Amino acid sequence: MLEGNRVSRISVRGFAVASATAVTTVGAVVGVASGSTAQPSNEAEATAGDATLLADIPAGQQAQVQTASLTQQAQTQAIAADNAAQKSAEEAARKQAAEDAVAKQKDAQAAKEKAEQEAKEREEAKKAASRSATRDASSFATQASYSVSQIQAMARQMVPSGQFQCFSNIVDHESSWNYKATNASSGAYGLFQALPASKYSSAGADWQTNPATQIKWGLNYMNGRYGSPCEAWSFWQANSWY
Repeated sequence: MLEGNRVSRISVRGFAVASATAVTTVGAVVGVASGSTAQPSNEAEATAGDATLLADIPAGQQAQVQTASLTQQAQTQAIAADNAAQKSAEEAARKQAAEDAVAKQKDAQAAKEKAEQEAKEREEAKKAASRSATRDASSFATQASYSVSQIQAMARQMVPSGQFQCFSNIVDHESSWNYKATNASSGAYGLFQALPASKYSSAGADWQTNPATQIKWGLNYMNGRYGSPCEAWSFWQANSWY
């Protein structure tokens, strides 16, 4: 009961501030203020058991109670805002991480495809260079006989420079650059020990007497079957034949 004004039972979930002229609700007001003849609602009666009346609190403590109530509400709101902000930040971080992962996957795939394309282009260029002889067999004048150095000089002019050493390695092992070398047991013949020897005829009819024709056939064989003389040499090293 406040002096000069009659205060009816004011029930709040929390605390209510009663003045001479009005009631300021800090919690949820479920009753009525002074000067009113209205009766408390059913809700007010139902919650009266767990409500606190500001009028029941000593006057000296009412300000502290109001401050504590407001502080508690502010803290609750701040915690709720922090939780919402944290949840929003976590969701944004997850979304960004997913987008970054997709972007990295696309970049990796693009890099892989680029590397594969470059490797393919290098291989095609390598094979094209290997197949491109600098001089054809028919451009060499026919001689009665040829020395090893002369045959090697022919080969250097017919075989691409990057493939010559591999080409030479095979000829070294097969015939030691003897264009008339014959295997007595099998009949394999010439620089590349072709079997049957007549295979050389696909490069020219003078295959028995012209080492340039045999070189042309050998280069075509290595390119056609293995891709290049160096790939043929790799096979030879692994199998001791080609």
